[in-house]
Amino acid sequence: MTAEPEQYLSARLRRALAEDPRTTEQGVRVTVRGDHVLLSGSVATAERRSALEAVIHDVAPGLTVLDDVKVVSVDAPAGREEL
Repeated sequence: MTAEPEQYLSARLRRALAEDPRTTEQGVRVTVRGDHVLLSGSVATAERRSALEAVIHDVAPGLTVLDDVKVVSVDAPAGREEL
């Protein structure tokens, strides 16, 4: 059996992150190189960031996840922004 091409695996993982109810993320980039997957982008909470890795492990348990996802606050601004 031949291994799944990296671009197909990457697309399958992106789809899993978009469709899984734990994540529903479309803005996270997924790059596969050999047995490593790099996640990059930003999410609203630390829990969502952890869920990304969990979904990847569920879909492709043999991969090592390198997590470069940043948690970005989506709260309303605390004050006025001066330009």
